[in-house]
Amino acid sequence: MKNIVTLFLTVVFSISLLAEVPNSEKNILIKLYQSTNGDQWKVKWDLNAPVSTWHGIKIHSDKVIGINLSNNNLVGTLPAAITDLKNLEELNLFKNQISGTIPENIGKLKKLKVLNLSFNKLSGTIPNSICEIPHLNTLMIFMNKLSGELPNHIGNLKELEVVSLFNNELSGPLPASLYELKNLKELMLSSNKFSGQISWNVEKLKALENLSLFDNKMNGHIPYTIVKLDNLKSVNLAYNSFSGTVSQALAQKEDFNLNMINESGIAFKLEVSDNAKGVLAADE
Repeated sequence: MKNIVTLFLTVVFSISLLAEVPNSEKNILIKLYQSTNGDQWKVKWDLNAPVSTWHGIKIHSDKVIGINLSNNNLVGTLPAAITDLKNLEELNLFKNQISGTIPENIGKLKKLKVLNLSFNKLSGTIPNSICEIPHLNTLMIFMNKLSGELPNHIGNLKELEVVSLFNNELSGPLPASLYELKNLKELMLSSNKFSGQISWNVEKLKALENLSLFDNKMNGHIPYTIVKLDNLKSVNLAYNSFSGTVSQALAQKEDFNLNMINESGIAFKLEVSDNAKGVLAADE
């Protein structure tokens, strides 16, 4: 009897391993394979084998919930159809050679939690629809060729903890809604073309641990309210055009650098004030 039960469980387990996703989802994955030169991937898919055996694909309840093809020599573009994988929770295509743009309808991925398209050759803008992904926790698209401004409604992403967009060509002011991200821990926007000032509302980012705006075109005073962020460990605001003075408390933060560049391209250093606030309250 015991052997029969064991055999039964083995058969059930084997069947579950071979459980197939719907043809509609399989066809989307095949489109991804074809549009990114799948025959040249480091780890290829056997399109005749069950999807559950395909490298980097995570399945739960016969639905595709994860795609992790990082560092796998994907060359080509992302098919728009990828946004029809309604149950997708993770899309990780880090360190490939994907070009073209981010699908405009990426906001259709309502269950997405992790989006990592970093270290590719993506161009164009960050689609506004990205602000419609309610449970997005991690947004990483650093080291690409993205341009344009951050979506105005990025503050709608209440569960965001990581925003890492450094080394692109993003520009414009930081959206006011950005300061509503109370769960944000990392804001990494260095080496872009952002302009304007840091809002005094930066003090609302209570969970912030790492802030990097290094090498942009930002100006104005650095708000003394930054030092009210108890969890803040690392700050890098260098090589912008910030002016005025900064408090000792801020200057002593990890990675803080006093070097700035004025509008004429001449380097200068901010002064450190003995005043606990670093700038006059009147500037607020």
